[in-house]
Amino acid sequence: MRVIAGKAKGKYLKSPKGVSLRPTSDLVRGAILSILESLATDWSSVLDLYAGTGSMGIEALSRGAQWADFVEHNPRCCAIIKENLKNTELAPQAHVYCCSVAKALSFLKKEYGIILLGPPYAELSVIQVLEQLSNSGLVGAGSTIVVEHSRRLPLSETYGNFQLVKEHRHGDTCISVYR
Repeated sequence: MRVIAGKAKGKYLKSPKGVSLRPTSDLVRGAILSILESLATDWSSVLDLYAGTGSMGIEALSRGAQWADFVEHNPRCCAIIKENLKNTELAPQAHVYCCSVAKALSFLKKEYGIILLGPPYAELSVIQVLEQLSNSGLVGAGSTIVVEHSRRLPLSETYGNFQLVKEHRHGDTCISVYR
């Protein structure tokens, strides 16, 4: 897995051995970032929830995001995210929170322009996370929320003030974009 574009283009990203992950494929990651480049207006800060290897947030940093916070509960994945940030020379623009998404949502206070969610496909609590996010201080009028999920998990057209503005499918993967 490599960074697709931007200042870290071509740098390889590590994935932890022995951990069950579903890293976002290059094709889907490219599709998500292309959608964001056409829709997102605020690239000042990115929140990558269920970060895994950190590939989504790292790709956003590589393409011009100024700051990224990564949230991942698995300590081995957190170590890999930190290593990937170091290897891509993006570590000074990021922070890794090694905790659950629910815990992070309870203490994070700043507003994010882009929020990326890549939960495990079996994680049904993503719907509650979307509801909580849409009514929190973590989002503002210019925020964009992107959810990568199984096409078998239908999401609502709206969450709070956020409307589904784009849906894109790649096999079993569905990308839902809210503004």
